[in-house]
Amino acid sequence: MSDTEPAPPAAPAGRKRSGYRRLPVQQRREQLIAVALALFSARPPDEVSLDDVAEASGASRPLVYRYFAGGKQQLYEAALRSAAEELISRFAVPAQGTPTEQLGAVLAGYLSFVAEHDAGYAALLRGGSVVATARTGAIVDEVRRTALRRTVRYMGVREPGPRLTLLVRSWISVVEACSLSWLDEGRQLPPAELCDWLVDEFVVMTAATAAHDEQTAEVLAGLLALDGPDGRAARLLERLAAPRTVD
Repeated sequence: MSDTEPAPPAAPAGRKRSGYRRLPVQQRREQLIAVALALFSARPPDEVSLDDVAEASGASRPLVYRYFAGGKQQLYEAALRSAAEELISRFAVPAQGTPTEQLGAVLAGYLSFVAEHDAGYAALLRGGSVVATARTGAIVDEVRRTALRRTVRYMGVREPGPRLTLLVRSWISVVEACSLSWLDEGRQLPPAELCDWLVDEFVVMTAATAAHDEQTAEVLAGLLALDGPDGRAARLLERLAAPRTVD
């Protein structure tokens, strides 16, 4: 493909194609991916056609095929990769704050992505789309592996053992399941409250695993030390340990 896209096919007499602009090849490709991602995010992928992408981008269907010869499947995978890169970019841990505050900030970024791409996120994780393939599954798995690596690194661990790995993978599954339920229930819970609850889930799951695993116990001790004796994690575990009375 040349650096400048080919001229669009001539419109039939008496008709004019509106909104079309000739763009450099890479810019047009990025535009098509951005438009497709917006459409796949607003509606389940099965309900989006190449005609929808062409119309929304101001291009012709043949032109879309010039960039994505594999049709809707190839375009969907490209859009999914773009979304995965954006989601991974939101895993960045802020430099300031206690461990629980930092984790809450990462979760806030994750949930903002979920909110922006609700239909596509739901279709993606549920795997019910007819355009889902082994390749799209690999893209999703890479996001999960990245989340695992970054969470473990955030814990200060180089080589996690089996229990610590299982803990982090399980918590990532909880985050995904809660995000889907949050969407299904109409986002009734404010995002900040959902973030707080997921942070608490992480602390409690870590504490439960620490009772069975020395490596996780060291991670928990480090988290409590950095969070402080009056920090969120310590206060949560203290409340859970305190006896409860029934009126």
